[in-house]
Amino acid sequence: MKIRILGPGCPRCDEVEKRTINALVELNVAADVQKVKDLKEISSFGVLATPGLVINNKVKVQGRIPSLSEIKEWIKSETVGE
Repeated sequence: MKIRILGPGCPRCDEVEKRTINALVELNVAADVQKVKDLKEISSFGVLATPGLVINNKVKVQGRIPSLSEIKEWIKSETVGE
């Protein structure tokens, strides 16, 4: 599973990263998690507002901080196909 946290490194982006890592730990799921700070790379996902969260190349959210339960549901839905 590939997860990308999109944003310039602001506190909101850090919160999305923290919640994502917590969700992975709680679900006992391994993932390649990377922060993407480059604006060109962020826009390549079609994301116009940060923070953004991309799981397996699918944009799950942009412009807001998702709840831990939302992130867990997205991760679960992506692990079903693996």
